Amino acid sequence: MQRYTGREMWDVDECQSPRMGSVILGVDGGASNTVCVCIPAAMPFNDPLPVLSRTVAGCSNHNSVGEERARETLDRVMTQALLKARRRLSNVCAVCLAVAGVNHPLDQQRMLDWLRELFPSHVKLFVENDAVAALASGTMGKLHGCVLIAGTGTIAYGFTSDGREARAAGAGPVLGDWGSGYGIAAQALTAVVRAYDGRGPETDLTNNILDFLGLASPDELIGWTYEDQSWARIADLLPVVVQSAEGGDEVANKILHNSVGELASSVKAVVQRLELGGDDGKHPFPLVMVGKVLEANNRWDIGKEVIDCVTKNYSGAYPIHPKVEPAVGAALLAWNAIARELDGDIQTVQ
Repeated sequence: MQRYTGREMWDVDECQSPRMGSVILGVDGGASNTVCVCIPAAMPFNDPLPVLSRTVAGCSNHNSVGEERARETLDRVMTQALLKARRRLSNVCAVCLAVAGVNHPLDQQRMLDWLRELFPSHVKLFVENDAVAALASGTMGKLHGCVLIAGTGTIAYGFTSDGREARAAGAGPVLGDWGSGYGIAAQALTAVVRAYDGRGPETDLTNNILDFLGLASPDELIGWTYEDQSWARIADLLPVVVQSAEGGDEVANKILHNSVGELASSVKAVVQRLELGGDDGKHPFPLVMVGKVLEANNRWDIGKEVIDCVTKNYSGAYPIHPKVEPAVGAALLAWNAIARELDGDIQTVQ
């Protein structure tokens, strides 16, 4: 793999581009891919929001790919975003990195130290878990309410208006993110193996998964699974599980019903700890829903099932399906944090 060094590449850009307006970089790094957007720092908030550039790279979760490879990915995606927007390193006034795997203050500090090596001293730097950017994508940069991410992995994360925060799940597949795309697909693969050797009921998942992968026998699933154990690769089987459930397969339907319960439990754990619903559960708060698992299908709508389950206990929860992606949410977090320091008549996003 070619190693990118942001300082070298961006210095080239500084020699080639004219000086332009200040910009903010927002980065959303998940288990499947990493997205960076570049937005103007002094901007009117129109619909749609002005995005100068958008770039995509691979996974940047250091728990999945290692710290060196994660940094290379982040370096590359930020470099390309600046190049594409025809901006220089000196034009950057703030960066918000929202990355899966940032689960501890030590993770946060290591990432901040690394960013400080890349960017000039005037640049404001922010590092958060990717769930924080996902929440901000639904609240336009405000940190209040709860977000549920259910993509390759899953996490529920919440903030109160006075800054308290809590999370549930998000510990990765080994520690049981069972409502995630990976968790659903892994249970489906297990069900196929159990059916094949007589420990479990017959299921349409067997033929459907084998056909999807182009395999002839469940025996071949062992080799396929362990030749590349990337979480996203396993999670790609999610549509097959949903298709099987919609076709009436009892095993697939049970897997999805269990996943709804897991996801709803994560949300309710965060809401309870932060008392977002008030004493009676009726106090209003946003519930931001993000991720491919939560998207509606023909008959199965996991997101709706989760919302119905949550609102039985917390009727004040109002679901939000963001109009902007989490990378924009990350940029808005940085924008709101520095708005008062920017020149011009800029007001915090309402």
